[in-house]
Amino acid sequence: MGGDPPTMQSMEFSYADVCAAREIVRRYLPPTPMWSYPVLDRLAGATVLVKHENTQPVGAFKVRGGLTLLASLPDPERGTVTYSTGNHAQSMAYASRIFGAPCTVVMPAAANPAKAAAVEAWGAEVVLTGDDLAAAEEYAGKLAEETGARLVSPGDTAELLAGVGTLYQEILEARPDLDAIVVPIGSGSGAAAATVVARELAPGCRIIGVQSAASPAAHDSWRDGTLVSRPNRTRVDGLATGRAFAGPQRHLRDLADFVLVTDDQIAEAQRVLARDAHTLAEGAGAAPLAAVLADRERFAGRAIAIVCTGGNASSGEIAALAA
Repeated sequence: MGGDPPTMQSMEFSYADVCAAREIVRRYLPPTPMWSYPVLDRLAGATVLVKHENTQPVGAFKVRGGLTLLASLPDPERGTVTYSTGNHAQSMAYASRIFGAPCTVVMPAAANPAKAAAVEAWGAEVVLTGDDLAAAEEYAGKLAEETGARLVSPGDTAELLAGVGTLYQEILEARPDLDAIVVPIGSGSGAAAATVVARELAPGCRIIGVQSAASPAAHDSWRDGTLVSRPNRTRVDGLATGRAFAGPQRHLRDLADFVLVTDDQIAEAQRVLARDAHTLAEGAGAAPLAAVLADRERFAGRAIAIVCTGGNASSGEIAALAA
């Protein structure tokens, strides 16, 4: 029957789960680079290390979670159904190809055509329907019920969180002396995993979340201590979530802070990364730098890592880099 709960049903995962995920991830992916750039450091007034998840084969960090999930399924031939605006979709498609499993991804009808094409190129079936991600989620649930495929939530699936936690292992094993890591938040899977890893490897490192002020559901849920929905108006695909996810929110309680930035600040951070760090970042991947540049005094003189979670910029974003 479709729509099964996640295999780690409690969503309370531990550092041991991240370590187990690393044994899976390292079979398929090398560690991604983490570099500093003198011009960027000077602009920020801090030592800024950029963790380049944009170099992953799907151009984004979520591939780590996809591989971890597919490796854990007892019956991958049953297939999966999921919903996404882009990077989670590519992650599931890539991992399903590696494991020879069927995969269907439901995307909003107006999804970025290039991202939909990339998902199909990895071998997954794409279904375009609905006005937004909420509508895509509803259709994916129905499709899983009809086909018997496993429904995979991009936020409330613990194996995904354990997988993306491996990137924070890489950061903090290399630099346990960091003052802070700034993490973009859509569903919150990456930041949730970061809190678990930091607690084990670097308790003094502050994990700071950042989200678009135009889609603040996760931020407002963290602030209010209850799950809420909010208007989803951001231009940034990777941050475009209109509701909070319960699983990540349990761990987001351990964030040192959670800040909001504007879409325009994110766009400016994309231009800075292209100019000063030779890096093509999608909007979500530039959001951490936007947070740093918006509050230079807070980070002045500190050693921080920012996670460039993805490089799948749209043609419009690429054109705007020259503005």
